[in-house]
Amino acid sequence: MPSRNIIKLDIDDSYYHVYARGGNKQPIFLNDGDNNYFLHLLDRYLSKEPKSNRNKRGYPTYAQDIQLLAYCLMGNQFHLLIYQKEAGSMPKLMRSLMTSYSRYFNLKYKRSGSLFESRYKASRIDSDGYLDHISRYIHLNPKHWRGYRYSSLQYYFVGATLRPAWLRPDNIEALFGDGESNQTFMSDYEERKESLDEIKHMLADL
Repeated sequence: MPSRNIIKLDIDDSYYHVYARGGNKQPIFLNDGDNNYFLHLLDRYLSKEPKSNRNKRGYPTYAQDIQLLAYCLMGNQFHLLIYQKEAGSMPKLMRSLMTSYSRYFNLKYKRSGSLFESRYKASRIDSDGYLDHISRYIHLNPKHWRGYRYSSLQYYFVGATLRPAWLRPDNIEALFGDGESNQTFMSDYEERKESLDEIKHMLADL
């Protein structure tokens, strides 16, 4: 049965939570080098200035039609929060990103076959409330989320000149007004989630 979150609506002027994980839940990031290469690919495909390989062959850039608002790389999965200006841009970006990363990973670790479980999945975001919830969900994935290196959260509390040019959290920041409000929003949710998890654990023992 097809997953309900495999993208069905590919339309203009829309936000999407995009995610994928390794086949059989196997890791797709084994070390810092793998995480950094994935970030390198985000830079390659989302920079306004086109990038070229060593043979001066240009890579496609999707910066005109795609904005990346948030990301988190987590062992056997990754999460992206993107805004798509033109329909069809997101599938092109994801094809370039996942194909390039799979090629890198298979070559590095001398493996073959599909790296990912399936095609990426995407959920369209249709309200500001859903948008801020998804940004929070993405950033709270790591257990120690405050100091996690491979999440975009670290760039939400610094000036624009200190963050990668390919990361565009402006619309999320506008929902809160300042970084302190955003941190409070996340911390409050974390406390509630821990309480609910504890209650569920107690009920499971009855």
